[in-house]
Amino acid sequence: QAQLVESGGGLVQAGGSLRLSCARSGRTFSPFGAGWFRQAPGKEREFVASISWSGTMRSYADSAKGRFTISRDNAKNTVYLQMNSLNPADTAVYYCAASDSGLGFTTAGSYAYWGQGTQVTVSS
Repeated sequence: QAQLVESGGGLVQAGGSLRLSCARSGRTFSPFGAGWFRQAPGKEREFVASISWSGTMRSYADSAKGRFTISRDNAKNTVYLQMNSLNPADTAVYYCAASDSGLGFTTAGSYAYWGQGTQVTVSS
């Protein structure tokens, strides 16, 4: 069973940056695809970005393109989300997700493992 722990959230002013990290423990020798999702108050959870095990396949939501970058360090079993040019609409709880497939997916139902979430708040 894999466990995911997110970190790096916090309060930032509009235009600022944050880097989220997602560390996986358990099943550390198994390849996994990963994704980031977010959920704002009163809204459904939405896809942000995904990455394959090799890192060569990445997908982004339109809202993230050009501002966010997903990456990974397989030696550390860690996936990152670099977020730049943040604005108040990015305020949400950000969740990391992992699948036993080596592929990244854009749909939440494709992931078997989820972290507890980390709060990102962007002030105007």
